[in-house]
Amino acid sequence: MTETTSGVTGEQPGEALSAILDQRDPARPALVVPDDGQTLTFGQLADRVRWLAGCLAAAGVRRGDRVAVTLPNGPDIVQVLFAITALGAAAAPLNPAYTEPEYDFYLRDIEPRVFVVPASRPEAAIAAARACGIDVLTARPRDDAPPVLAGADDAEIGPADDFAAGQPDDVAVVLHTSGTTSRPKQVPLAQRNLMASVRTIAAHYQLGPDDVSFCVMPLFHVHGLVASTFAALAAGGSVIVPRRFTPVRFWRQAREHGATWLSAGPTLHQMILDRRDEEGAPATLRFARSCSSALSPALLARAEAEYGVPMLEAYGMTEASHQMASNPLPPAARIPGSVGIATGIEIGIADKTGTLLPDGEPGEVVIRGPGVMSGYVNNPAATAEAFFGDWFRTGDRGVLRDGYLYLEGRIKEMILRGGENISPAEIEQVLLAHPAVRDAVCFGIPDEKYGELVGAAVTLTEETDPESVDARTLIEHCGGRLAQFKVPAQIHILDQIPRTATGKVQRRRVGEVVLAGGAGGPEGGR
Repeated sequence: MTETTSGVTGEQPGEALSAILDQRDPARPALVVPDDGQTLTFGQLADRVRWLAGCLAAAGVRRGDRVAVTLPNGPDIVQVLFAITALGAAAAPLNPAYTEPEYDFYLRDIEPRVFVVPASRPEAAIAAARACGIDVLTARPRDDAPPVLAGADDAEIGPADDFAAGQPDDVAVVLHTSGTTSRPKQVPLAQRNLMASVRTIAAHYQLGPDDVSFCVMPLFHVHGLVASTFAALAAGGSVIVPRRFTPVRFWRQAREHGATWLSAGPTLHQMILDRRDEEGAPATLRFARSCSSALSPALLARAEAEYGVPMLEAYGMTEASHQMASNPLPPAARIPGSVGIATGIEIGIADKTGTLLPDGEPGEVVIRGPGVMSGYVNNPAATAEAFFGDWFRTGDRGVLRDGYLYLEGRIKEMILRGGENISPAEIEQVLLAHPAVRDAVCFGIPDEKYGELVGAAVTLTEETDPESVDARTLIEHCGGRLAQFKVPAQIHILDQIPRTATGKVQRRRVGEVVLAGGAGGPEGGR
């Protein structure tokens, strides 16, 4: 049999992130802040980045250092992240919602030179920095200038006269895996990795100077940073970066500022669509993108109807500098249930030994290309386990059919019932097809006879009368659409399914929480 891979890859000259701002028309808009009507041109953005880089250099940041950052979404975090990479240092953006123990873990793992926090000096971040012995810099927003950086004594820091510029091989961003099945691992992404991904995304969606991205995803995550922001700017377009995003504000702001595309996880798309106003989507919108979690066919259809444009599902992960595959723009086919074709990298399907499998045969999704990291930080065992030669193992089970990739779920989350491998995603799609189900997650339930049984948790739509739909109804719905061994033995109806900040669900953990809480017997419960 002939091995099958999808996509074309080759050696590309590395680029530094400064290329995003270089050779742009300095008069064109780069960042649009709808909260206060502020617009930064490319020229202003470039000047502010240089000024902030000088301030960071004056604060002691040097090439190769790490700088932890916990700032809210908006123009300031974009400027600060660009400035860090301009020095050849690595930015480590952290979720502003973290607790003190969470900050403590990440700061000790990252070992940053300094920690940039808001001028409000959030207690959890400050306490963790103090416990870790890390110097804090505060960033205070200003209307018509870059944010002011201040040291421990609240004295403003002026820029150094000169500093070395960041290079393609410098680590630009340090992020952590979500830690679904293990301790979070540190992922170093070089400037050339990010630029390869940025160029690929811009080319795949045919982004240009007239495009306007509406950034609704958090900028401490690779999705919002690389796709919604860096890729848009690299194409010469602009980015709407609200300081305070809410789904209800999206529609008016998108119309006012002429958004041509947006990218979000399915959960956030659903929240945006639930708050659609009478005027609806802007006439300028040309496509929507979904990534970070599986998109159900029902939500895809709803999104296309209410956004009025093609919805393109994509597949990305931190270790690949975000995007690996995506459904294409029309007139090419976009296929419900598929994450599309390879973009800028090569995708293969491998068996447990690393042997590539033929088209149509399921196995582990493996990738290689210029956006893929070289290895985890200070974790040679995890790095060795993560690669088959030069192929990175995604940990996802999938199959290639005629160049399109179909995912079946995380390999470690597959449910093994009596020797049968069951894809949680398949059962979730069936549950989501029920008109009363808003969200669904499947997981394995330990069982002495079969090893595991299928369990599920769901939430119901706002319109559903909770007395009209119970677990038994949903089990019967699955029974008419799935082989008997795949039908959930338990379904728990919850008020909310816990997800990560980017909308990802951790199936095993949800199962553990639900089962530990005793949320129901053989038929489930509320």
